Amino acid sequence: MGQKNDMRAEALDTLIRIDRLDREDLPAEPEERGGIFAGTLIRDTLMRLQFLPRQDRAFYMRLCEGVTEQRIYLDYILDHYSKTPMRKCKPLIRNLLRLGAYQILFMDVPDAAVCNEAVALAKKRKFRNLSGFVNGVLRNLSRNKTELPEPDREKDPVHFLSVMYSAPEWLAGLLTDQYGEDLAEVMLDSFLRERPVSIRTTLSKCSPEELAGMLKEEGVTVEAGRLFPYAFSIRDFNYLPRLRTFREGFFTVQDESSMLPAHVAGLKEGDRVLDLCAAPGGKTLHAADRLMGSGRVIARDLTEYKTELIRENVNRIGCPQVEVEQWDARESDPDLADSMDVVFADLPCSGLGVIGRKNDIKYRVRESSLRELVTLQREILTVAWRYVKPGGQLIYSTCTVNQKENEENVRWILENTPLVPLPIEDRLPEPLRNRGDGQANMITLIPGKDPCDGFFLAAFTRPEASDGVAGSQISE
Repeated sequence: MGQKNDMRAEALDTLIRIDRLDREDLPAEPEERGGIFAGTLIRDTLMRLQFLPRQDRAFYMRLCEGVTEQRIYLDYILDHYSKTPMRKCKPLIRNLLRLGAYQILFMDVPDAAVCNEAVALAKKRKFRNLSGFVNGVLRNLSRNKTELPEPDREKDPVHFLSVMYSAPEWLAGLLTDQYGEDLAEVMLDSFLRERPVSIRTTLSKCSPEELAGMLKEEGVTVEAGRLFPYAFSIRDFNYLPRLRTFREGFFTVQDESSMLPAHVAGLKEGDRVLDLCAAPGGKTLHAADRLMGSGRVIARDLTEYKTELIRENVNRIGCPQVEVEQWDARESDPDLADSMDVVFADLPCSGLGVIGRKNDIKYRVRESSLRELVTLQREILTVAWRYVKPGGQLIYSTCTVNQKENEENVRWILENTPLVPLPIEDRLPEPLRNRGDGQANMITLIPGKDPCDGFFLAAFTRPEASDGVAGSQISE
């Protein structure tokens, strides 16, 4: 029990930091903060604790991830057993109660041990005067955990979904308005489900069968992907950098949804590709791999931090035709006008499709920020289409399910650029064909319904007749 107490203390420290970050007034697009998500803080601690027993590190990770994804529900329950609402509690006490409540409600840990360890932590952190309060709330919860309160679904279905699936009320309302209550519930439920690590084979180095064999030799459990024959999900490993197959670039970590752009683009050897917002480089590497060492791939992103992430992955895989550049995608580059066979515009977005992997996104994104994101996306798209050569393609994609950032931007592109829809039905992987949604050039992947993260993709081509338009306007 002593070591697990240490893991509870580590988890408490991480949860306080996550809570503080999520309460700050931050930029609209999460990645603008340099990638500081709950997962980043958790990984940093796991690296520091890498020599502890695997079960202790797993215990720490379960606590941090579980409390973060269930925070709204935990606060709702705790507010019924605490005279002081969670929002008014001191940060350490609030997160200590969440930590205890999560163990009582979601883990196979003796309730008495949970209460005792929470009291001990309160005293150790100089909150002896509140240790009785912590003990009373958690023991009261333990006595009543078989008859927990829940909101009235008939009276307020959005509030019910918000609490029971631990999502901000604005998010539950947005998904309900755009997709209906049933599908909104499917998505919100999927965000709480465990997600495997998804990887893509580097086909220029090995076949999927060869990669699977090498991973199994390293003790990794490998399962076939659901959409692509070169995709796998993996588990039963400690750290990716300890796997030779990872260090030597035989695979890249990438969800199957984000494999879609390079797959749909139908790249040919010798193609010139521009990835406008490329970090951490998954689509860039996928494009380079499909070009089999030929052509040219330019990978750009806004900050030095992001371009360094791309370079690390490019160097690990080994892609000599990839050029990494720091560039603001809103700024035009006349040198590239009318020259690209394929432009990937996988743009900054609200990230509502990947909450299952980055579970604190739902607390970081504000409803008020969605309009700012749409404005940013359109500023980039105003420039992006001009790089497409006549007969070339623009692949627009996001990792959100917000229709204002997706379908409405497709309409904006068609109304404000010379691009025309490019049908993608024949280019989709077999499991995604014949969906019957009537959207010939776009597709929305729904978390919980599709076997991947939420994702949106739309394809366009630039007609040959428009080649005089972009060149004269690129520098305006």
